[in-house]
Amino acid sequence: MKQQQLKRTLMAVLVSGMFLPLGVQAAEADLLKKLEALTKEVEALKAQVQAQQVQTKQVADKVEMTESKSIGKWLEIGGDYQFRVDSMRGETKTYTDVVGTFANAQQALQGDFFANPSTVAGSSTYFGMMGMSTSSALTALMQFSQGMSAVQTYNQAVAFTTNPMNAGLIQGIGGFAATVPAYKPKNDTMYSHRFGLDLSAKAAQDVSVSARLMMYKTFGDQTMDALSNGSNAPFSADRVGVFDGTLSHVPSDSYLNVDRAYATWNNLFDEDMWFSVGRRPSTNGAPTNLKYNGDWPGRGGTPALLVDYAFDGMTLGYGFDNDALPGGYAKVCYGRGFESGFRAPLMNSIQDTDMLGVAFVPIDTGATRVWLQWNRGINIFDAPKMNNTYFGNTAPSINLGDIDWYGAGIMGKIKNVGKGDLHYFADFGLSKTHPNQNVSANFGFQGLLTGAFFAPEAPSDKTGGAVFLGVRYDLPSKTKIGFEYNYGSKNWITFAPASADMWTSKVGTRGSVYEAYMIQELDAKPISSFQSKTFFRLGFQYYDFKYTGSNNWVGAPVKISDVNGQMMTMTPLEKAYDLYGTVEVKF
Repeated sequence: MKQQQLKRTLMAVLVSGMFLPLGVQAAEADLLKKLEALTKEVEALKAQVQAQQVQTKQVADKVEMTESKSIGKWLEIGGDYQFRVDSMRGETKTYTDVVGTFANAQQALQGDFFANPSTVAGSSTYFGMMGMSTSSALTALMQFSQGMSAVQTYNQAVAFTTNPMNAGLIQGIGGFAATVPAYKPKNDTMYSHRFGLDLSAKAAQDVSVSARLMMYKTFGDQTMDALSNGSNAPFSADRVGVFDGTLSHVPSDSYLNVDRAYATWNNLFDEDMWFSVGRRPSTNGAPTNLKYNGDWPGRGGTPALLVDYAFDGMTLGYGFDNDALPGGYAKVCYGRGFESGFRAPLMNSIQDTDMLGVAFVPIDTGATRVWLQWNRGINIFDAPKMNNTYFGNTAPSINLGDIDWYGAGIMGKIKNVGKGDLHYFADFGLSKTHPNQNVSANFGFQGLLTGAFFAPEAPSDKTGGAVFLGVRYDLPSKTKIGFEYNYGSKNWITFAPASADMWTSKVGTRGSVYEAYMIQELDAKPISSFQSKTFFRLGFQYYDFKYTGSNNWVGAPVKISDVNGQMMTMTPLEKAYDLYGTVEVKF
């Protein structure tokens, strides 16, 4: 029984062993089918992923293109607002007002004629001793004025003033002298506000356009009368009126003017070289950024001691940054200060006024900046175009010569001096005038730093010097305390009428100017940009004038202590004070 059962078991095993390969083969075939299906699914998935990647890239490209065209990628907008209050005091010297004197003479002679329109010799109340009638005296004054306007050279001026008839009239006009005694002008509160809008656009690769729009006015006025001394003789030549290079830098009106607008092409010839053209960033240059609580000066701008004027011109610059001269660069600048228009010898002899400058900045690291500067003013005019001034509408009438300027300065920052950081600067300037033979008939035959009213002086070169020193101490509390000192010699002349100083540009003062200020920034998180900030500024300026004619290149300076009734076109200041405060927001 057991044997039969064993046989049957062995037989079953043998039979099963014979059919085992067929089962394995069937399983392998099924597995292959599954692997083939899985492979197809993987391939389909791969294709789907690839399609998704292509679609994603297309979307990314579209997003990138859209972002590149969005305003935030190519246009930057910023600006500033300033509210300012000034309390001003001054001390003048006794002088004879030229405009008032001529007005007195004309009024008196006209009244004499209309009271007695006689042609009888000696009938003139004022010039009867010269044998003049009331009619001839009035006629002589008119002819005298016409004759003055025809004088253009020093030799012509000498011939005119020594002519017996003219000499007698000059002496006689002295009898109508509008003598202005010494007085103390004051303005307890003058409010002003200024608004600036900055735009910077990336137009193309390495090409950008920058612009600044500005408005600056006093409260309750649309003129410059508050600074020009109203209906009285102005205190300084740079505050007679607003002209091209001072628009929106001196309080005048609420018009939003184009202060800057220039295009810049960088990386010329694949080098650190640039070319820029337009209305230049030639105002508020180093080291004035400290007092104005501005950023570290860039490659734009000009040292404020030599130039603070909104020029139209162009610049070619080259950077040579290396270990020996970190951040160093040089640039050549050209600007036009006056366009004379079409030339016709019989109608217009005046030439264009141009400015040429060469700047060399061997070091500019963000902590130390050193600069050397040379400028030349070519064909300097006697007076800019201005409207509605004390002298009426003015315009350049003649070229008086050339001026060379030389400057050298350094500014820097020393960290961790006590509890704060110490900023410092020292700037030195030299001016040298090169007068030609011309004199200005509008200013009594005065030339380029030569002569007095009705007292022409032979042309000669005059050299002047200036010093500009300052420090600022920054505390962790965002309190900044600064002090600045300016000195200008007798014959110092600069080209800085766009300065924000109210009395006159302090860098052009012939004498000393002391200024102390304090800045307090609010500890507020910036929103519009990282440079955004709000701060208060309180300051005091004291002017100690040693010579007349600060910021005026027409006429020779006179020692303030020697001024005693002389005929002058400006009110001579001896002392001036300005206590000011500002609230400023930069965004």
